[in-house]
Amino acid sequence: MYAIELQEMSPQFLDCWKAAGNHLNQQVQDGIQSWLRAHPFPPFLEHLSFRLGNQLFFIRVEDIDQDIEGPGSLAGLNAIADGCKGHPCRMPMKRKSLGSEWAPVHGGWGLLDARTGNAIDPYLLVSEENIEMTEWEIHDVAVQAVRSQLEKEGRQLMSWQGNPNVDPAIWFVGDSNGPEWVAVRAVRYPADEAPKPENWEDIASQCARISTIGHFASIALVSTNQRCETQGEPIVPLWRGHGVYLRYGGLQPT
Repeated sequence: MYAIELQEMSPQFLDCWKAAGNHLNQQVQDGIQSWLRAHPFPPFLEHLSFRLGNQLFFIRVEDIDQDIEGPGSLAGLNAIADGCKGHPCRMPMKRKSLGSEWAPVHGGWGLLDARTGNAIDPYLLVSEENIEMTEWEIHDVAVQAVRSQLEKEGRQLMSWQGNPNVDPAIWFVGDSNGPEWVAVRAVRYPADEAPKPENWEDIASQCARISTIGHFASIALVSTNQRCETQGEPIVPLWRGHGVYLRYGGLQPT
């Protein structure tokens, strides 16, 4: 097992992180369109992540001189990459002098395979193969859907994370100006409702030191190419990078 890092980014590391994200964006015409993580808020498994075609890339930004260190760990990076069947990447960065801009140490994308140390060019790894979304991926999509709805409702988010093995997924400021939490579950078609976690009482007990107000959110996903009207129609898998419809009825009080 691994620990989820709740430490925030230091102001010094934040500058390095921003430069890394800007560099990656410049490698794609019109910028990366499918960022998975591009915010600096804890908890951290990776520092940045994105999808390019049918491939996922999870990145740990590093100061090659080791003067500053970012939150999280290589164990967490490998965990999310393995869970999503993606590529764990290190991105060594360097600042020539105090006050100067950060820049990648290596050319091109500036990415190294976190396991082998070899340079990675994401474009060379993209293929036409259909890759089915993992449980980590559909859970992350579900969390983002709930998070987006909370934001539309004017809620102030405190934290969120897409690890399906960790509850709760979201913390936000509730109506009484205190924290409230959300456990999220996702299911694939033909299921249309996710079951409440069997260990709900344990989740509530662990959260009670911060808040006794919890919610459950069920998200059902179906491919946009699925024909639902004809009985016996074959199930279309949830292919990575293809369209999906979401069914979400809002937070369920408990």
